Amino acid sequence: MVVQPPATATPRRILFIKLRHIGDSLLLTPTIVATKQKFPQAEIWVLVRESCDGILAGCPEIDHILTTANPDTAKRSKHGILVDLPLALLLRRTRFDHVFELTDNDRARFFALAARTPNRCTNSHRTLKFFWKPFFHRICTTKRYQKHQVVRDYTCPKEILDLPEEPGPLRFDDSRCIPWQENEYASSDPFAVLHMHTRWERKSWPMDRWEALIPQLLELVPRLVISCGPDPAETASANRLCERFGPRVKTTAGTANWCQLAWLLRRARFFVGVDTAAMHLAAACQCPTIALFGPSPVFEYHPWKVRHWMVRPSNQTSDDLACHAPMRDIPLSAVLNACREANALQSTHQVEPNRQ
Repeated sequence: MVVQPPATATPRRILFIKLRHIGDSLLLTPTIVATKQKFPQAEIWVLVRESCDGILAGCPEIDHILTTANPDTAKRSKHGILVDLPLALLLRRTRFDHVFELTDNDRARFFALAARTPNRCTNSHRTLKFFWKPFFHRICTTKRYQKHQVVRDYTCPKEILDLPEEPGPLRFDDSRCIPWQENEYASSDPFAVLHMHTRWERKSWPMDRWEALIPQLLELVPRLVISCGPDPAETASANRLCERFGPRVKTTAGTANWCQLAWLLRRARFFVGVDTAAMHLAAACQCPTIALFGPSPVFEYHPWKVRHWMVRPSNQTSDDLACHAPMRDIPLSAVLNACREANALQSTHQVEPNRQ
């Protein structure tokens, strides 16, 4: 490590910077919760990409959420730079006792550099070029390879703030949930939540498989809710399935926010979907999760600390670090068997958290 000034005994403000996708923001919550428990009087600030703040609404340990222009939409344009300049100035005016840069990229390091702090912290990563090192007071050198993203985020704050050894579950507090069609879904009639859409084509399971799965799921539970985002293609696809299978299948039609989806997941018999933010939200809500994984690294993004079933392409196991088989190689029978097992366990109240 580089120069290490003494850690503040009772920090007043701590900033975490995580400029990744929506699901990655939720994976930061175990670190935030552990920090707030260790320093209950400290203000916890979080800086995330624009549109990633909503999924953090269920984490009451956060005092302030800041957002920066999303490079996927701003295209690193002059507009994006102009949007970020006031944010950099705000960070400069605010006195933080610790700043943790957990994104491992230069854009996040720029914001860390803008913040005034005696403890600017980051990880020793292959992208940390030599010219950045003098600007960070503490650099965590612990190996983080082949670890879950929750652990990767947790390692640096754990060592510097002396947090507990193990990070806890993802956080979405039940008090932050907002009912979605309460009159219909607050009843005791069981239902399951499906999330089949993702903007990443390589993570998508073929639609004809979903069409074959739905009628068999309706033999397990009386109702299904198809969760989807506001993208027109997603909503159109979900609407077609509702029309095909009748009133027992409903869709959120892109209108449910994260607090409303969390309300559904708290009540659902189980969740089945691909590797998305919705899958991680299901884990945060302790909803038994059937996760369809193809090329995503399972060790890094599997559902965290919830009872879950990993369904992978044929001839792949959860122990494999890399998977290059396409999602279409995931057999329908394997998904259905996982759903049956989850449903049976829920019916007998035997579901226990999976501590993988």
